[in-house]
Amino acid sequence: MDVQKHSVHTLVFRSLKRTHDMFVSDHAKSIALDDESHKLKMGTKLKADYGAVLHMPVLKEGKDRILHLSGSMQGQQGYTQPGLALTADTKMHRNPSEGGVHSMALALPPSQVRLDASRTAASVADIHRHAGGAERSHPQSVVSLLEGGGTRNSALMRKAPTMPKPQWHPPWKLFRVISGHLGWVRSIAVEPGNQWFVTGSADRTIKIWDLASGKLKLSLTGHISTVRGVAVSSRSPYLFSCGEDKQVKCWDLEYNKVIRHYHGHLSAVYDLDLHPTIDVLVTCSRDATARVWDIRTKANVHTLTGHTNTVATVRCQSAEPQIITGSHDSTIRLWDLIAGKTRATLTNHKKSVRTLVLHPRQYTFASGSADNIKQWMFPDGNFIQNLSGHNAIINTLAVNSDGVLVSGADNGTIHMWDWRTGYNFQRIHAAVQPGSLDSESGIFACVFDHSESRLITAEADKTIKVYKEDDTATEESHPVSWKPEILKRKRF
Repeated sequence: MDVQKHSVHTLVFRSLKRTHDMFVSDHAKSIALDDESHKLKMGTKLKADYGAVLHMPVLKEGKDRILHLSGSMQGQQGYTQPGLALTADTKMHRNPSEGGVHSMALALPPSQVRLDASRTAASVADIHRHAGGAERSHPQSVVSLLEGGGTRNSALMRKAPTMPKPQWHPPWKLFRVISGHLGWVRSIAVEPGNQWFVTGSADRTIKIWDLASGKLKLSLTGHISTVRGVAVSSRSPYLFSCGEDKQVKCWDLEYNKVIRHYHGHLSAVYDLDLHPTIDVLVTCSRDATARVWDIRTKANVHTLTGHTNTVATVRCQSAEPQIITGSHDSTIRLWDLIAGKTRATLTNHKKSVRTLVLHPRQYTFASGSADNIKQWMFPDGNFIQNLSGHNAIINTLAVNSDGVLVSGADNGTIHMWDWRTGYNFQRIHAAVQPGSLDSESGIFACVFDHSESRLITAEADKTIKVYKEDDTATEESHPVSWKPEILKRKRF
């Protein structure tokens, strides 16, 4: 029995000790203020915030001294404002007390504003409260604040943000309509020499056209379904194509025949792109993957998995991240080509991302979706701005070095944007080919030629349209109807 009492006593004592240890320090109670550290902190803050004006004369406290010194200062020849004529006493940097700063403020030359308003200077507490970056970078603003009587509102006033004025671009006009395909024209690519371009169509053919005249040079047959993507190599005489028949083909343009097939995709292949510096081909498919192929060996180097729906577009660049994909799962992924893994996933879009375009000079890119066109910064995909107003399903984007961004949509409209400001300076809705239905009005692909003087579009009325800049247009004849409220950026 005694043992039991002792054990209970021990347990209670231990519990009490634990409780005491737990609550012996009240975490909600503030730590006692240490005078020395407080002085050190305030001294450092004064030097950091008001170091630029600490060389001004610091007056001894006391009204008689203030009046005497302010009278003598006004009597001095050549005196304009405190801080210019320094004595040996005032050359030393000191941290003024509250009274000292108050005296310094009262000793400033009386301005008309102060005489009219009969205001008193701000105290040190007010100065601490309203101290900001502008005062630090422009010491004169502290003086003007004190002269004017420095109210809270005047200290916190900020300049309204101004939107940059867009650069003027000449308008584009329809230059040529090329007919020849028997189905929707789904893809375009211009060869590196800028002599011809190639198109892929729903009629299962690939056609090569002369860029200058628009005449048909060659037709290639081999796909058994819609040709969704074409690309011309700048490193070898090869043309690559992909289609809804799950096939990816490499055509030798010296013999005009298929020399390689890249097998692996389980569903329709929607887009492809060539790496600019190494012999690598990247394709993307309705099977929710993108695949990286070695062009020569036909080996599937990587299968890029992570998207949860159709991967509709893929782009390659030589800098990191080397591969960018857009998907119907409304995300964009930036990929590490070496590891074959996702570096970043961008989830800002709310609807399917059907197209991507890389700026030819800047380290930026744009993505097109039915909700918005968005601009991003490499390498991490930092969001720049939204380009709102093209209220349709955007199938294709193109951008040139001049900063003209083109978006083509399912309803047959083309919008021209200023890349820097996001200003929509032109809208085009070309008429469909005679004999076609008005509903057959859609832009599936668009690309600038290498001179960037012509824009080629692939359309649902089975035609290829070529646009060029209006040489006769001037800024006076086509002024920018620029309004700052139009350019308000919706950021998220």
